[in-house]
Amino acid sequence: MSLFRDDGVVLRAQKLGEADRIITLLTRHHGKVRAVARGVRKTKSKFGARLEPFSHVDVQFFSRGSELFGRGLPLCTQVETIAPYGGSIVTDYGRYTAGTAMLETAERFAENEGEPAVQQYLLLVGGLRTLAAGLHESHLVMDAFLLRSLAVNGYGASFTDCAKCGLEGPNRFFSLPAGGVLCGDCRVPGCAVPSPETLVLLGALLSGDWQTADSCEPRYWREGSGLVAAYLQWHLERGIRSMRYVEK
Repeated sequence: MSLFRDDGVVLRAQKLGEADRIITLLTRHHGKVRAVARGVRKTKSKFGARLEPFSHVDVQFFSRGSELFGRGLPLCTQVETIAPYGGSIVTDYGRYTAGTAMLETAERFAENEGEPAVQQYLLLVGGLRTLAAGLHESHLVMDAFLLRSLAVNGYGASFTDCAKCGLEGPNRFFSLPAGGVLCGDCRVPGCAVPSPETLVLLGALLSGDWQTADSCEPRYWREGSGLVAAYLQWHLERGIRSMRYVEK
């Protein structure tokens, strides 16, 4: 029997029996963890409210073996709140839908339990903090998170230089399989031709240039979101279900 302590973000909570839940977290040191939280659906539960999606928590797990992942799911035995991002997110539809898509994306990129995904974890914590603060449009925060998640998982897109030959930009032709914009010589059939302003916006979101991103016109936001969603779906090989509800 062993105890493990980690901090993580609650991604999902599923009902189990009459009073329990299976909690899915993205943790700093153990990657994705699924654990049972006993009695958290009872009104007298001491930490049920701390294990809701979007919560950033310090959690202690109890495992029956010497490893966290073994026979059966570990138990959540203690939970302390680090940051209750859900309080600000769930009260606003735009933030809630964008945040839900971020949680689903993070879970997809950290698909294998027990494999550390520190960069993805840090991106999620930073993204939820920014989303909860409400300083930027919620869908811009989501798109920035998606682009950076793709980048840290090896699918970074180029929005200026040619993704194939490296020709300095700006370049106009966007290809999902090629990994970003292509020059005229490298152009392949099926390329999209987004507006230059949209490519500038996407580059700004990827690099964290919020001054440029916030000043962009809404029509470029919508075009950019479409490209981000298509690029994400291409590399994940299926879409993120929550994104259909995101306000654009």
